[in-house]
Amino acid sequence: MEKIDFNSAMITGGAGFIGSYIAEKLVDEGISTKVIDNLVTGKMDNLVNCLEKENFSFLNHNLERFGEIKDEFCDVDVLFHFAADPEVRTGYDNPEDSFEQNIVNTFKLLQKIKHTKIKKFVFASSSSVYGDAEIVPTDEEYGPLSPISHYGASKLACEAMVSSFCHNYDIEGVILRPANVIGLRGRHGLIWDLVHKLKNNQNELELLGNGKQTKSFIHISDAITGIFSAINNIKKKVEVFNLGSEDSVEIMDVAKVVCKNAGLENIKINTTGGVDDGRGWKGDIKIAHLDISKLKKLGWNPKSSSIDAANTTSNEIISEVM
Repeated sequence: MEKIDFNSAMITGGAGFIGSYIAEKLVDEGISTKVIDNLVTGKMDNLVNCLEKENFSFLNHNLERFGEIKDEFCDVDVLFHFAADPEVRTGYDNPEDSFEQNIVNTFKLLQKIKHTKIKKFVFASSSSVYGDAEIVPTDEEYGPLSPISHYGASKLACEAMVSSFCHNYDIEGVILRPANVIGLRGRHGLIWDLVHKLKNNQNELELLGNGKQTKSFIHISDAITGIFSAINNIKKKVEVFNLGSEDSVEIMDVAKVVCKNAGLENIKINTTGGVDDGRGWKGDIKIAHLDISKLKKLGWNPKSSSIDAANTTSNEIISEVM
């Protein structure tokens, strides 16, 4: 892990999955750390290792009212913006959620901090901005970007705003495009859904789509080391980094790993057939695999493959909920 070269930070969505691991890392390194979260999806339990530390503070607050926060609270060196609507799938029925929670709230946040002492803005975007990329693995220079989900479109819009604010107000910007980040505190996504389906029905398992959708998964431990490698190696005003594993895997293989770890290796797995030629839902990307060579050139390497990350995470979640 590279040395942290700043003294203070704030994390929006810091009680959530990825944000809480960032908070733990910063607090352990002695960085003055502030977390803002409305606890709708985030959990205070995720911050249990931070709460008693003198260099940690927490504010229960909604980003739509971020303008009400005192300016002094924003006087930090680095802002990690990880608060967002985390659900890709539900955007089809409620596109306004992606607009309000991602685009509007990000704009309000940028407006608030543009004249503070913040030197660096770290934005959690998504690999969904690539849509159905014609080149796989897909690197950061790929274009034109054509998201196929409301979620992906909202993240791409946020990337544009981050870039414009950073260039206009002398802030360094780091845009992260992660693959499917998985781990114990994750409360949505494929593995979380599969484990809960098995908990409720141990006779058969439903898998959305045709089972052949190909995804890249990265364990949270690898994601955190990758994030800090990225933020310490900015060469331009705004830098974009893919964050994923070396490989990809069909979701049917992930389902089989989850079933095996649950002691249900012989369970029947039924695919729904999906929509639009086997997708799990409208906006589901059929083949997603990121080119991570940019981060690797900085010395970062993920320790787990996609299937290893799925194996570790499913064991963690099964132990917790079944």
